[in-house]
Parts: sequence; C-alpha cells; structure tokens
Amino acid sequence: MFPYASPSELLDGSQREFWALRLDGGDVEMKETRYGLDVAEADGVLARLASTYSPENDALTDGIARQGIRVVTLAPILKRGTFPLAPLLEALLEAGEAGMSAPVEIEFAVTLDAPRGPELGILQMRPLALSREGDELALETVSDEALVCRSRNVLGNGRIEGIRDVLVVDAARFDRARSRDAADAIGRLNARLAAEGRPYVLVGVGRWGSKDPWLGIPVTWEQISGARAIVEAGLGDISVAPSQGSHFFQNLMTFDVGYFTVGRPGTGGFVDWRWLAAQPAAGEAGPVRHLRLPGPVVVTMNGRKNEGMIAKPVD
Repeated sequence: MFPYASPSELLDGSQREFWALRLDGGDVEMKETRYGLDVAEADGVLARLASTYSPENDALTDGIARQGIRVVTLAPILKRGTFPLAPLLEALLEAGEAGMSAPVEIEFAVTLDAPRGPELGILQMRPLALSREGDELALETVSDEALVCRSRNVLGNGRIEGIRDVLVVDAARFDRARSRDAADAIGRLNARLAAEGRPYVLVGVGRWGSKDPWLGIPVTWEQISGARAIVEAGLGDISVAPSQGSHFFQNLMTFDVGYFTVGRPGTGGFVDWRWLAAQPAAGEAGPVRHLRLPGPVVVTMNGRKNEGMIAKPVD
C-alpha cells in the first residue's frame, strides 16, 4: 500500500499533523488551524484511520489499541473492508480519465458517521497533466534570480514556450475596493490580445474569479480566456484559498492552461514583483499592467511533484 521499504521508513514519510476548522459551540471559525494526531485520537476519529508503530521491534500494528507512535495508514478501512473506499476511488479515476482523456486526480471527503453509513463526497476532479510530455522536468537546477515565479502548488505538466505578453495586477498598487475595475481592465486587454492571436501569462493577487471582490479579482472565464498560464499570489494580510471550483478546473483542462499558486501558508514559492515592476508597460489601467517582453518566458511544470516555474527571457 505504501512505497516504503520498512515501517521505520514509513514513519519518516507519514502524516503527523492535519488542518481543520475550529468548531466552538456549533459555530465555525473560518480559519484553518494545524493540529497534531493526538487531537484526532482524543476526538475518537483516529482509531478508524491509523496504525501504531512500535520502535522496540520496528513493527506496525493495525489500529491504536497498543502504545506507540500513531501512523495514518487507513488500514482499518482498507484492510477490514468496513467501507469500500479503494474500489470506489478506482472506479471514479477510471471514469474521470475516460471523460477527460487524461489521467485525473481527485479530492474527496468521507463522512464516517453519516446516518446511513459512511458517505463519500467528491470535492473536485481535475486532470493530472496538461501536456503529453511524460518525462519529469527538473526544476531545482534553475536559480531564483532567473525566474519570474516559482511555485510548489501547480496544476499541469510540461512546457509552454513562445509567450512574450504578461498581464500583471501589481501587488503594490492593487486596491481591493476597486477589484472590479481591475477585472474590467483585464477583460479589455484579454480581448485585444485574443484578437491579435497573442497568448499571455496572467499574474495577480488573491483568488482569480472570486465571487467576493475583497478576496481577489472577480473575473469571468471570458475575461481571461487568452491566458496560457495563471498565477495566484497571496494577498499578504489574509489567507485566501485558491480558485478550485470544478468549472474553473474544467476550463483549465480544456484549454491547456497552467495554474500556479504562490504565497499560501506552507506552500513557499515566490513572484518577482520587483522585476515585473521594472519592465516597461505596453499599456496600463490602474494596477493592471500589460508587459510585452523583449523575449519569451518559458513556463515549466512538473506534474508529479506539483512544482513549476516561469523563467525570465534570456538576454
């Protein structure tokens, strides 16, 4: 079940924490909080998901009845068959691949205590790769100074070349109170570039397509349809979840658009805002700048590691 040679190696690579929304008196505090597995054990949830590692004999035992280090293995579900999770996911992956003509990944949730028994809910399904380039792409060898963006939360695999246009919502000039004006400006530039047959890279802050204009830029898909790669950077003073609506990712898959998120807690990565601000603009509208670079950027994505980078033009 796990690609590890021994229980101790499994322990080194296993999950030790989880994120959850805090519940106080029935009210949900909309802020993710990190907890250790001891909290899940105290709540009575971990027993159905974990095994126990005994360092004395380097052994892993299903369940948490014994003393030892807890390891999330899903063994009580997968080995005892109390809930047919594996065959259900296998069927969904096959159906998704058939429907999207590409391997897919699924985000799902399971309610173990549902009134009629465990329930599986699909949160989203999206293509695992945007191109047919199957080789892993090495990204670590490129220095940060040579990059416009590096992200460790990327959708897509392969390389996109030949793009010289970049639409940027300048982080230093962006006013959330006028995010709708920014969306309109992007829509006008998108229409112009589409008419010229010029794809572009789109870089902005907050959530693209957000229904709440205070959490990002409320564009419609038609307003950014010419983008070949999209970058979502954090707002800095507030943590905003990335754009993960199912229709959003369907469009990404259909039109082969790379998707980068940067600046969320625990994800790392960066956007070189200073370099972008130093580039001469072919057009501006408030915080929105249209850059026409002297050479093409190169967008590279490693789908196996969910990592990606956008390289600056080579002088």
